[in-house]
Amino acid sequence: MELEFSGEVIEWRGPAPFFYAVVPPDAAEVIHELAPMLTYGWGVIPARVTIGSVTWTTSLFPKDGGYLVPLRAAERRRAGVDLGDAPTVTLELGGP
Repeated sequence: MELEFSGEVIEWRGPAPFFYAVVPPDAAEVIHELAPMLTYGWGVIPARVTIGSVTWTTSLFPKDGGYLVPLRAAERRRAGVDLGDAPTVTLELGGP
């Protein structure tokens, strides 16, 4: 299953800063319906993420009834994405 959306980039400050694209509610609802078939535990969902010409594999994190797409620093830099941006994100759910 493939989903495309614009997701705002937010920062979570823990022991180290982490950046995420927020999955909007309509896309999160679709993911939530598929989650029992896709999760490998703790509610995380494997996915292939594409922003522009940059693609990588990660896992979506469940958060407050929705999902967050982790944006590693290397991929953010290559895609030209920064805090507060709302890039177009393509998710291929279920990983590679």
